[in-house]
Amino acid sequence: MTAPESEPAVKPSNPPGMHDEEALTLLRDGRLEVAGRLVEATNMTLYCSVKLGERSAACVYKPVRGERPLWDFPDGTLAAREVAAYEVSQATGWRIVPPTVYREGPFGPGMVQLWIDTEREIDLMRLVKSRNPVVRRMAVFDAVVNNADRKGGHLLPLPTGHVYGVDHGVCFSVEDKLRTVLWQWRGKPLAREAVAVLAKLERDLESGALGRRLRELLTMAEVEATWQRVRRLLDTGVHPYPSEGWPAIPWPPI
Repeated sequence: MTAPESEPAVKPSNPPGMHDEEALTLLRDGRLEVAGRLVEATNMTLYCSVKLGERSAACVYKPVRGERPLWDFPDGTLAAREVAAYEVSQATGWRIVPPTVYREGPFGPGMVQLWIDTEREIDLMRLVKSRNPVVRRMAVFDAVVNNADRKGGHLLPLPTGHVYGVDHGVCFSVEDKLRTVLWQWRGKPLAREAVAVLAKLERDLESGALGRRLRELLTMAEVEATWQRVRRLLDTGVHPYPSEGWPAIPWPPI
């Protein structure tokens, strides 16, 4: 295994004034009201408000009934995959995915995720092409969840330097479908921090709470394939290369 590189200096951060557990309780138990629709999204994506007592926030609601059928993912599973991606994100400690739950809403069950206000002054193309260590964490995360659609527009930079990632409905396939704009580290040694996080993920997937939770959201084969991807990253010690049998970059890339 090649020697890992040093870890990032920027630590994950929460949205101002909202801890993860507070956000999850609000998203899970609050009153959900639809305010509008994000028309550029492929699947039905609704901009909503959610309120519980004195707490309120903006959020995104993606009902299962609004999912467009795909040839390579089972129908009605995208919302659960988004929640599974959040569970993996939390297990890494990197908080890549904003707080996300699966719940009933005005149009039936679906995924509800905290809305993130981004830093508008950041050049997104420059961020995508950068060697930013926080973005590098996302590249590792995408390799673990087998993200088939990491567009540049799915990166949400914050003024603190943290970067969230969204839109994880097409993850966790048992086939190699990694498709991303973040290939700048391909073949490079994994950072020391990433190796430690992957080792923890391997244990959590094999016999810990993460494995049990993912089995509630995914098939057994998909959970096993996730463990295998983590194991492969640890065995090689490097960021993966693009697959020869699958497009390397999503379209459109942003």
